[in-house]
Amino acid sequence: MKLSSSTKTVPDTGLMPKHVAIIMDGNGRWATKRFLPRVAGHVKGVDAVRGIVEACIKRDIQFLTLFAFSSENWRRPEEEVSLLMRLFVTALEKEVRKMHENNIRLKIVGDLSRFDAKLQVAIAEAQALTSTNTGLTVTICANYGGRWDIVQAVNKLAATGAESITEDMLAEQLSMAYAPEPDLFIRTGGETRISNFLLWQLAYTELYFTDTFWPDFNAKALDEAIHSYQTRERRFGRTSAQVSNAT
Repeated sequence: MKLSSSTKTVPDTGLMPKHVAIIMDGNGRWATKRFLPRVAGHVKGVDAVRGIVEACIKRDIQFLTLFAFSSENWRRPEEEVSLLMRLFVTALEKEVRKMHENNIRLKIVGDLSRFDAKLQVAIAEAQALTSTNTGLTVTICANYGGRWDIVQAVNKLAATGAESITEDMLAEQLSMAYAPEPDLFIRTGGETRISNFLLWQLAYTELYFTDTFWPDFNAKALDEAIHSYQTRERRFGRTSAQVSNAT
């Protein structure tokens, strides 16, 4: 599938987003409010992922991308990072078979070289098992950063000896070149920034921020975000009159 940039062509859009990207924020604060250890929020957050995956399938959303662990999250306390890594392995072991049975394709993108061998093996096996599935594509961004993604794409192009780089050439080397640019970006937890997530791909994405912590984000909350998306006029540089004439 050859994908084009929304800065160069007007993508085919509809009332239901094809691709939803989410920063799952607020797990730790959800736990702290309940006088629980922060890891309890992360465990509860895995349940929320399961619910949103099911909701996306029912709504015929084709791509769901989740920011699980950023390249900056290594700055967190060592104990919390270690617990997150163990939770990642456990979630893969528990969920990937169910995902495969439901025709879900799992992709995990980011600089995976920093993860330990056990986690790297689990990631490779999960992706291989689901690689030919044709339903919802769930992408987990782990040790991912938007700046890293652009730099690694440029380095790939530099290695080919390319003297002049175009948008299309660079886009083809991004870690998510297999997916269309997100239609709808959601960040939970009350923060209103994109935090180095999909910097290239979010150029024309509709942004939605909610105070709801990720463990409480459910199908109803997803519908509220989709409703907000459906009220937006996606012009991609055109006038409102041009948009109306094109529909």
